Amino acid sequence: MIVACAVLVGPSAPSGALFGRSLPVDAVRDVVPNRVMTWNICNPCDESNVGRAAEIATYAPQVIGLQEACVRDVERIRDYLESLHGLVYHVEYGTVLRNRSRCGGWPWSPGGFGQAVLSAAPMTDRVNVEYPDGGSEDRGYMAVTTTVGGERVRVFNTHLAQRRQEAVRADQTRVLAAEVARHDRAIVLGDFNAVPDAPELTRIWALASDTDPQCRPSSAATCEPTTDWHSKFDYVFLRGIAPLKHRVQPTAYSDHHLLHTDLDAP
Repeated sequence: MIVACAVLVGPSAPSGALFGRSLPVDAVRDVVPNRVMTWNICNPCDESNVGRAAEIATYAPQVIGLQEACVRDVERIRDYLESLHGLVYHVEYGTVLRNRSRCGGWPWSPGGFGQAVLSAAPMTDRVNVEYPDGGSEDRGYMAVTTTVGGERVRVFNTHLAQRRQEAVRADQTRVLAAEVARHDRAIVLGDFNAVPDAPELTRIWALASDTDPQCRPSSAATCEPTTDWHSKFDYVFLRGIAPLKHRVQPTAYSDHHLLHTDLDAP
């Protein structure tokens, strides 16, 4: 009878929550105020948003920049972070295209695809910019002002053109760097689809440093891979801010690893 009732009523947790993985015992229990994260969540990958939320909740960053993000997926991730893990985030979107094959929806109302920023603190002054040339798919950057480590900072989140489009990425970083240069303190998150010594990243390196002090734009540098194919494509660039420590964490929910860093708050 109990089993029959459970089948009829269904689970009390959000849809799919019963199949999400539990957090490890040493998971963070509250937002870490000086921690930021970047993660390309993979699309189309048909992964569990419950699982994605659990991955984020394990490290509970103050700010998360997501790439390849569908609006509906981000909405669910944010809801699961609150309902299952007690972590409350604001969200802003940097949609660059509406695509049914990417994000579902009806033919006349396809889902929004692009970047998103989740922040435990409110965000202001959002801008969303599509690059003049996205390459094989529309690409862009978004920026918000929010609080990290008790200080106001400009946060950028971007996804550059796919591999083997070096010239396109060079034009994209020209646009991005011009905006980053306007700020004395900035955090630039994203999937740059380029290894550290790629020429198209020269303008970004001239303005900011990677969160990993051992990673530099040199073939001799030691840069920890951030993808399943053992390349470093994902970055937390810091301008006017010093890092304390960082971590790259492989995940079953994407072909990109989670990259988070703790910043040296004043």
